[in-house]
Amino acid sequence: MERKQLNASIVNQLILLLALCFGVAFSAHALFVSPPKDPIPFIHEIFPSATNIGEKSGEPLLWTIYENETVLGYAFETNDLAKIPAYSGEPVNMLVAINTAGEYIDAKVLEHHEPIILAGIPETKLFEFVEQYKGLKVSDRLKVGGNQTDGTIHIDGLSGATVTVMVMNVAITKAAHKAAVSLGIVKNTTKPIQPMSTILPNVFQKADWTTLVGDGSIRKLFLTRGSVDEAFKGTEAEHIEEALPAQKKDMFADIYFAQVNLPNVGKNLLGEAEYEWLSKMLKEGEHAIALLGNGYSFKGSGYVRGGIFDRIQILQDENAIAFRDLDHNRITDLMIDGAPVFKEMSLFIVREHHVFNPGVDWQLELLVRRQTGAVDSLFTSFKGSYSALEHYVDRPPVIMPEPELTLTQQVWAEKNTQVIVLIILLVIVVMSLFFQDILVRHPTFMHNFRHLFLIVTVVFIGWSWGGQLSVVNVFTFLQAFMSDFSWDLFLLDPVIFILWGAAAVTMILWGRAVYCGWLCPFGALQELMNIFARYIKIPQFELPWAVHERLWAIKYLILLALFGLSMESLALAEQFAEIEPFKTTFLLKFDREWPFILYASSLLIINIFNRKFFCRYLCPLGAALSTSNSIRLFSWLRRRPECGQPCKTCAKECEIQAIHPDGTINMRECHYCLDCQVTYFNDEKCPPLKKLARKKNKFKETQIHAVEVA
Repeated sequence: MERKQLNASIVNQLILLLALCFGVAFSAHALFVSPPKDPIPFIHEIFPSATNIGEKSGEPLLWTIYENETVLGYAFETNDLAKIPAYSGEPVNMLVAINTAGEYIDAKVLEHHEPIILAGIPETKLFEFVEQYKGLKVSDRLKVGGNQTDGTIHIDGLSGATVTVMVMNVAITKAAHKAAVSLGIVKNTTKPIQPMSTILPNVFQKADWTTLVGDGSIRKLFLTRGSVDEAFKGTEAEHIEEALPAQKKDMFADIYFAQVNLPNVGKNLLGEAEYEWLSKMLKEGEHAIALLGNGYSFKGSGYVRGGIFDRIQILQDENAIAFRDLDHNRITDLMIDGAPVFKEMSLFIVREHHVFNPGVDWQLELLVRRQTGAVDSLFTSFKGSYSALEHYVDRPPVIMPEPELTLTQQVWAEKNTQVIVLIILLVIVVMSLFFQDILVRHPTFMHNFRHLFLIVTVVFIGWSWGGQLSVVNVFTFLQAFMSDFSWDLFLLDPVIFILWGAAAVTMILWGRAVYCGWLCPFGALQELMNIFARYIKIPQFELPWAVHERLWAIKYLILLALFGLSMESLALAEQFAEIEPFKTTFLLKFDREWPFILYASSLLIINIFNRKFFCRYLCPLGAALSTSNSIRLFSWLRRRPECGQPCKTCAKECEIQAIHPDGTINMRECHYCLDCQVTYFNDEKCPPLKKLARKKNKFKETQIHAVEVA
């Protein structure tokens, strides 16, 4: 009696502690949640002279804003045109406004659920990010972060929320392009593809320097000091190292560049012997670029062995190719007649892992940096273009690309490996269940196999792929089902979609147990921690059956409360769904505010002493999945008439107490670990089997004795 009271007291204290932790965590969460904002006031703010805002209509959905009879521009929500899940799994909904010329007027954040933002980065930073679109064009190619490259405009990212702002950029640009195409502001064009060209090996004619420079075989990038000063005009580095008026026309850099694995260029420039050496050194798919310069060093004074040449790179299409020391060779002499004298002469190798097409135009980009402080600096870049002459290469005809993949198709293509591996894991689980009667007869193998699978679940499905299902997914599905249902919303995360498909199938076949016992990353993490705790002899406490079966009800009450909230507001239900520590543990990997970390850590610490405490008593997802128990098709967990009365071995060994004192298994609580089945087939542990074995031995001995007497 005293022990039961002590256990009950401990449980009450633990529940009080968890409630306190969750309350603090939820309070912190609620302080930073961004409630949905009404777009109409923002439209009035963006278009102060507007006299009329049309109804949101059309395909795609957008508002048309008028000043009397004149159209000022258009506004739309990104969720209506390009609903792309961000870091939280939910999209960031933004209001975007463009004018009739296809320029961005402004963008505003209407709603977000980003945990990175909620975890300490001021929300104002998110608002400042979208302000960068003002004045840019819908037709511009916009990219978050990086340096300025041809054809692409780079906008500043947000440190600590890179994934979030990248998704926001895609949502804004895709939505704006879709709107502009529908309005006829821009044309929906597809860029042709140039297949890989082949260098013609026998094109050679003796030529001098003037000839090769004249026909474009060798190109030149020439900069004056004045042109460099002009590039830094209006920046902090404007007057640093600025040339005097009399020096403006002086040479800053004079760089010649050429593709020297083209025979007519390489043999004339380097000589036949050196060209033969170069041809043998280059692997298939590699190319050689010669740089010859005076003035500003293209190598850079900061270059060190093992480092990268940070002043030059090659640009082709959307690829930027930088060079390291192993890609560099010095040119000691030029064999061509009429060549100037150069301070620097280098050969750079474009390695085979770069996609470089010798028949496609490319650019040499030279970066010029000016130091603005002890650490800070600014840089600008200058480019020179190069095109291999028509008779140097064999260019196959261009190919018009197939229609662009949808966002869903792109996501599935990018996560192809994850999808394949996950499907293999699911097949392994299903096959293990089909052959469970064979596996459980080999206890050592069975336990090792299961522990290894749980490790894979935690490391790959949980931490690497973020494949942790949540009760929020259930509410999202129900909301979508009751409104305008679309599979696209769920297909945008292949791992989550496949896991839900697997959970649905296994729920029909075996009930909740398969997902909770094999595929839930948080459940697997708890089980592995508890297994290790038992291995190092950490004491365990089990609750009295009467207390245990009453605590089961908590998770169902939590589920009902969350479901009720979701009917009123899905956003509010998402906030309270933080009772699941999944986001903290796997999505953010404990990089979060301290109340969330304390709450998740408390659950894991309790689990060390009481296996799967959260799963058994608090998990609303487990409660939701267990509702399928009444429709499951199979009941493959074997029992004997003696189970429960008198034998209670399995009930005592079940580490989540899913077996009733009368021997029946509560499949709403079972996690299908198969430990009871290992005991069922073990004639050294199962009392009925041991008794049967004794009877068989006694009968056998009687038979032998009878034979001997006869």
